[in-house]
Amino acid sequence: MTEMAGKTVLLIEDEPNIIEAIGFILSRDGWTVHTHSNGQTAIEAVETRAPDLIVLDVMLPGRSGYDILKDLRADAATAKLPVLMLTARGQMKDREMALEYGANRFMTKPFSNAEVLEAVRELAAL
Repeated sequence: MTEMAGKTVLLIEDEPNIIEAIGFILSRDGWTVHTHSNGQTAIEAVETRAPDLIVLDVMLPGRSGYDILKDLRADAATAKLPVLMLTARGQMKDREMALEYGANRFMTKPFSNAEVLEAVRELAAL
């Protein structure tokens, strides 16, 4: 898919198997994938990498994905950045919180590679 050329994604996740799986499917689809696994320094990573899209885990060491998302939405530079949230807990309140804080999509683990790829492609088209 050539329209993906030059697209970068920042994957903020601390589980190595998930980092590997998502990194693999997205890079195979033509994405440049950067990873970051610390919640406390995630905002700095976003500022440094300036990704086109973020895949953000809810449960991170140091800081929750919800707090990171709130900060991203509060900053004019990242307010419109597409964010796909991942969580191991798929309760309705988690989904509602993610959407309330401004996530563009919400996905519960475990997910299929096809689901992630489809969501990322959709967000890239925003």
